[in-house]
This record gives sequence, structure tokens and C-alpha cells, in this order.
Amino acid sequence: MGVPAFFRWLSRKYPSIIVNCVEEKPKECNGVKIPVDASKPNPNDVEFDNLYLDMNGIIHPCTHPEDKPAPKNEDEMMVAIFEYIDRLFSIVRPRRLLYMAIDGVAPRAKMNQQRSRRFRASKEGMEAAVEKQRVREEILAKGGFLPPEEIKERFDSNCITPGTEFMDNLAKCLRYYIADRLNNDPGWKNLTVILSDASAPGEGEHKIMDYIRRQRAQPNHDPNTHHCLCGADADLIMLGLATHEPNFTIIREEFKPNKPKPCGLCNQFGHEVKDCEGLPREKKGKHDELADSLPCAEGEFIFLRLNVLREYLERELTMASLPFTFDVERSIDDWVFMCFFVGNDFLPHLPSLEIRENAIDRLVNIYKNVVHKTGGYLTESGYVNLQRVQMIMLAVGEVEDSIFKKRKDDEDSFRRRQKEKRKRMKRDQPAFTPSGILTPHALGSRNSPGSQVASNPRQAAYEMRMQNNSSPSISPNTSFTSDGSPSPIGGIKRKAEDSDSEPEPEDNVRLWEAGWKQRYYKNKFDVDAADEKFRRKVVQSYVEGLCWVLRYYYQGCASWKWYYPFHYAPFASDFEGIADMPSDFEKGTKPFKPLEQLMGVFPAASGNFLPPSWRKLMSDPDSSIIDFYPEDFAIDLNGKKYAWQGVALLPFVDERRLRAALEEVYPDLTPEETRRNSLGGDVLFVGKHHPLHDFILELYQTGSTEPVDVPPELCHGIQGKFSLDEEAILPDHINFKDPQFAEDYIFKAVMLPGARKPAAVLKPSDWEKSSNGRQWKPQLGFNRDRRPVHLDQAAFRTLGHVMPRGSGTGIYSNAAPPPATYQGNLYRPLLRGQAQIPKLMSNMRPQDSWRGPPPLFQQQRFDRDIPEKEGNTLCHHPQEDTIGIKLL
Repeated sequence: MGVPAFFRWLSRKYPSIIVNCVEEKPKECNGVKIPVDASKPNPNDVEFDNLYLDMNGIIHPCTHPEDKPAPKNEDEMMVAIFEYIDRLFSIVRPRRLLYMAIDGVAPRAKMNQQRSRRFRASKEGMEAAVEKQRVREEILAKGGFLPPEEIKERFDSNCITPGTEFMDNLAKCLRYYIADRLNNDPGWKNLTVILSDASAPGEGEHKIMDYIRRQRAQPNHDPNTHHCLCGADADLIMLGLATHEPNFTIIREEFKPNKPKPCGLCNQFGHEVKDCEGLPREKKGKHDELADSLPCAEGEFIFLRLNVLREYLERELTMASLPFTFDVERSIDDWVFMCFFVGNDFLPHLPSLEIRENAIDRLVNIYKNVVHKTGGYLTESGYVNLQRVQMIMLAVGEVEDSIFKKRKDDEDSFRRRQKEKRKRMKRDQPAFTPSGILTPHALGSRNSPGSQVASNPRQAAYEMRMQNNSSPSISPNTSFTSDGSPSPIGGIKRKAEDSDSEPEPEDNVRLWEAGWKQRYYKNKFDVDAADEKFRRKVVQSYVEGLCWVLRYYYQGCASWKWYYPFHYAPFASDFEGIADMPSDFEKGTKPFKPLEQLMGVFPAASGNFLPPSWRKLMSDPDSSIIDFYPEDFAIDLNGKKYAWQGVALLPFVDERRLRAALEEVYPDLTPEETRRNSLGGDVLFVGKHHPLHDFILELYQTGSTEPVDVPPELCHGIQGKFSLDEEAILPDHINFKDPQFAEDYIFKAVMLPGARKPAAVLKPSDWEKSSNGRQWKPQLGFNRDRRPVHLDQAAFRTLGHVMPRGSGTGIYSNAAPPPATYQGNLYRPLLRGQAQIPKLMSNMRPQDSWRGPPPLFQQQRFDRDIPEKEGNTLCHHPQEDTIGIKLL
């Protein structure tokens, strides 16, 4: 399931789940940056108990960002990660727990996807380097201008994998960061911090879910804990719903497609490497002081409220006249399960189900029509009822043929519209298009990236005339750059031979024509469709995958060894007779070790992260596993248009052959490499003010060697086992292990007793917003009655007369606004000359202090207590809820 595609569909169908974050920015005083005080109430009108960070979603954009200059070295990368966490912490402000989870060794089912991503990244990186060099040589041969090529080592993002030195250094740096914040940041004062680094096996988000599941099963767990999970993966939404916690929120950066990226050759915006023309760069600023600045804004964060999504789903999935009792929790579990059919990290999506074709809506409609016959729900606590699933899938199979035909019709219609659009554009395009500073621009876009605008038009016109007088050989049609020199390419002549259509990739399957199933199995699996035994094998593997994935989401990893052994999925119409298929998995399986996983997912180009003798197995022609590391491989577009959407046809790694080959090189590991190749666990940190600190200190003083139960009364009900860290320097952290259960224990997917359902958020008008296609603007913060305070027109006119624009100085620069303007933060520091403002929250009970400031219309008025500043008076107009300025 593509993350942008699923999120786009979800936000359009259920728009009210999205809330824009209110973020308090750090202040700066005399050049010193003052951090945000996260101990104060949350300006989003909500208080969170636990914050969980899926760290890989932070590490990747901080180490190799796409929309800003990359860090120069590893130190800068670590600082960027720290600043990103600080920013998230200041927005969420957790009061009990911060859980930081880095991806460890993944299950084998996930390793196949990791292998595909890393091989493709390596291949695309090499192809991009070759293309970049080719374009550079062409431009320089034509006399174009390019900045000198920087000689620097390219950061290989493949190092963000367990077992590498980079991940080991990151774990050490995060330990330092946590200790520093616990000792110096007031917002961290009473916080419990758990770090699960890359040595602890499991994906980051699933380690977080495993922690939540195990704590929910404890008698001391608070069923009304408010969780906040940070991450951009689509499956976090499914995982959050699978917890059945009533208060679960996801925070993520707002997805903004088509962000401007600089050209890899000239570092200018507005074009890609393949379209670079080697034009001189425009001077930015009077003295070119803005040359290195990028036209990008800091990414904004949004909240996804899963309690609101539950409201939407409850209304959508409610069915009348059921032969069994309706249970909204079980219905949501079935909805999560049906989303797996449109794709996930472990299985390819069914050919007839595409998220962009509203496949989930189609599945829900079929589910509601068929569920009366099934006699019950499809799933229960992560276990699948295959007989009922078969009824749903065969119902989808009945309409597969019409789905494929409609898809073809829609694609043909889209191509016709695009062809007509290109014809209109060519018809309206002049035969000659001037370039340089004479290039026409749309209104308001002259300052956009990539546009060439003369900073001094008169001077540019004068230089153009002088060029014409001194260079009679130059054609009258030659265009000039802003410095008066002739543009290398001059005018752009339209080619008469331009085609009206783009070449389409060849599709040998042709799902819209009769015989599509035979062609599919022949082209994708190289078997005859009449081979019923093989088709049955593919379907059985896919059914096993569905059972494995659902178990992974609700109970934990059922098997570390299982994986789907094909590149393609079967058809829905092939799911006949699946009720009798076994869905059990081998018990007692163990994860790979970190360096073993590196050998399973890395291409030979990333072998530098491995020990020399291990690296040789990836490149030596005589290696027994050399076939695992092809230098080139095919990418099947599979009906898509772009290579990144296609299927990488890589050979699957044979675990037995891999382990046999590694047995010969294991003795070559150094002690440091052996340490990095071992599996670790979680570490718990507390500050010196935390109630648990003295308990941990006593454990270190007594030198206890046996695991000790965590006292839940000292850390908000958290339970588990403590064991001493032999390498600890200070007694501020200790090894932590979650509560353990029997292998066949089943975590119940239900809402816990005592859980209070959040107040309903949706109103009748909200149901219309999700269906009429109008532009939807998310609310700001969690209080939908938030009323922004604003200046009236008289105040703006007065400020315009008295204060110089953009100066930030004037006779009112030190005047304090009335208290009503402190809606977002009641604790701002006093300005110079400002009188003490009465404390608005002094009469609140301690348990109410975490609820944030009351709404504006409930705040008391203190206008009489504000002294008048000589020469002017600040006055408040209750009728308009605005602030005006009255001159004396």
C-alpha cells in the first residue's frame, strides 16, 4: 500500500480526522536561542501521556533530506536528529513516557521488501551518477556554465540498517541526548524514557505495539492513557486501530507533494538534471548573500485523531438486521484486515484491487452485502476465519472482469484528455519562445525558483543594446541573461516532429481482454494457467501471508522465518477452497543476527559496511552465494508507468545456503564486530527527580544479579523486569524487559474495562464534508471552538501610520497586549515595562492543570488592571472580541 496514496484517500474520505498542530517556536534573545518550555500546558488544548517515536521516520529525513542541504558529516546528522526530536517533544509534551524505537532485525517477510528497496536504491544511485556525468559533459562541450564538481563521498542511506557502525554510533548519541534532556529540560523532569535501539530485534513500530499490548494486559494499566505515535507509514493507522485504545493519536509531517528540488548539476531550481541547460545563476540578494538559501519552509505537523476515524467507521460499518450481535470493535478489526488486500509491506496487492480505484470502498460494500451470510465477523483478536474470507473474496472475483475493463476504459479516457491538452498547448504556443530575462512568466511567479529576472532592468536593457552594437554577428533573436551575455541556447524553436503522445510501456497480459488469467500466470509465473497445483500453491502462500500479517498486527511476530515466496499475487477468483488451508506457523523461530540480515538485504555496492571476508562473498565469482547479489536485474512495470512503481525481480535468499556460507567467515569477526552482531534489549532512563530514580540507585548499590520486578506505583503503572547494565557509568538507566507471556497467549482485541469513550467529535455537517468534494481545511488544535483573536480595521490603520513596516520598532513595540491575546500560551515572559498579569489558572484544581487554558469566552477580563501607557491606551471591545488601539 503506497503511503501517499492511502493517506490521500483516507484524508479525502474522512477529513475531520486531521488537525493542524499548534506549535510554539523557540524564542531568541540577544542572539541566544531560548528553547520552548514543554512543562507548560499544551497549546493544542490536549494533554498526552505517552509519546512513541518510530525513529527511522526521523533518521532518514535528517541524514539525507530532499528539500534542503544535506548534513556535511555524521556529527551534523546527529544534531539534526536531536533538533527534530526536540521539536516533536515541544508539540506533543508527553507527561508520563517517551518511547524511542529504532528498527532492529526484521522478520524474514519484511526483509524481502528491505532487500528490494536497497538494491533499487543502489541501482538508481549508480544510474543517476552516470546520467549526471553525461549531461555535465554535454553542457560543458556546448560552452555552458556549471559550478565546479564537488568531490565528496556520497552518503549511502543503506547504512541505516541494524549492524552497521552508523547505527551503533546513533545508539550511543541518543543515550547522551536522553541523559542531557533528563537533567536539563524541565519538560523531561518526571518523564520515563525507554530506548529500543537497532540491537533489539523487530521493526520500530511493532516494538512499540508489542509494548502497548503487553502493558494493556497488566492490572495496573490505565485504560484511558492518551497515546501519541509519531511516524509517516500508512500501517501506523492500522496499528493504532488494532490496539483498541480509546485515545490514540498519530502525529506526522504534512505530506506536500512536488516539493522543489535543486538540480544536481547547477544547484538551481525549476528543472531536473536531464533538462539542465547550464545557464548562469542569478544573483540572489544585493551581494549574493542568499546564494546558499533554499526556497523551502519548515515542514508543518498534523495530528490524525483515530478516535474520530473510529466514529467514521462506526457509522459506515453499522449494519441493521444482522443475524448476530453488532460489535463495532470487531467490525473495525475486519476493516483493518480488508485494507491488507490493497497492499502492505509483506504481500503484493491483488491485481483487481487498487487503492486509487477506491478498492477499500468496494471491499466494504461487498463485506456489508455478504456478512449476513457469513454468520459472523472475519477476524477475532488477530485470527482469521478463512471460510468467511472465502465468501468475500469470491464475491470480489465475480466482478474482477468488469474491474479490469473499467480500468482500461479509464486509462484510455485519461490518455485522450492528456492528448487533447497537449494539442491545445501546442496550438496556443508561439513558434518562437524567447528565453533569458525575456521569458514570459505567469502573474505572481517572477520570483519563483528557476525564473530569471533582472535585478536592474535598466542596466540589463543598456547592456543588451551595447552587446547588439558591438556584436553585429549576433542574431536579433538571440536572448541574453541578466548580466547581458548572450544566452547559450537562444530562442527555443518548436519541433515539428514532436509527437502528440508519449510511448506507453508494453503490456503483454492485457487484463481487459478475454484470456487474461492464462496470460497473467504465463507471463508472471511462467506456468500454464491450467496448472491447478501451482495456482493452489500460490493461493495457499498468499492466504498464509494474510494470516501472518494479521497475527503480526494483533499478537506479535508468529514466525521470524515465514515469507511470501512470489513476486506477484493471485486473483480474487482463485480463493476457492481456502477454508481447509492450514494457517499455523512454526513455533520457536529466532530472528537473524544483525550482520546476517545485512548479508540478506544489501547489494554488493554497500558491502563496505560489512567485514572484509563477509564482503568478499558478495563479489567473488567463486562465492557459493554470488547469485544472491546480481549487479543488474529486471524491473517489471506490471501495468504501471514509472520504474519506482514496478516490481524488482530479485532472487529470493535461501536461508540455509546463506547460513552455510557464513559459517566459514564467522571466525574472522573482531570483538567489536561480534558485539555489533549480537541482539540486545531495551534501556529505561529516568532523571534524578523521578520517583523511580532512588529505586534504581539502590539496585546498583546492592549489585543485584537477578531480574527485579518494576514497581508500577513509581512509574505510572509500567510493569516489566529490571536488570543492571554492566557498562553503566551513572545509575540513570537500567535494562528493561516487557512482561513475558506464554507463546500461545492471546492478547484480546477489545476495549478494556474502565475505558471511557471520548466525546463525539463529528457533527451532521461533518458527514457532508467527506462526500461533496469541497476543499476541506483542518481545524487548529483539538478545541474546535477555538476563536482566534484579531485586530480590527481601526487598529491596523493606526499601526500602519505609527509603526514602520517590518521594522519591529516604534512607540508601541514594548506595549503589552491584553490578557485575552494569551489564548495559546498563558505563560509568556513579561516584556520590558509590562505590568504583572494576574494568574488566570491560580484557582484551578491540580488535576485540571493539565487540561490547558480555558476557551477564550470563559476567561476573566482583567482590562481594568492594565495600566495605561503614557500617550496611548489599549482597550478591548467585548462585542467584537477584537483588540483596538485608542490614541489620547
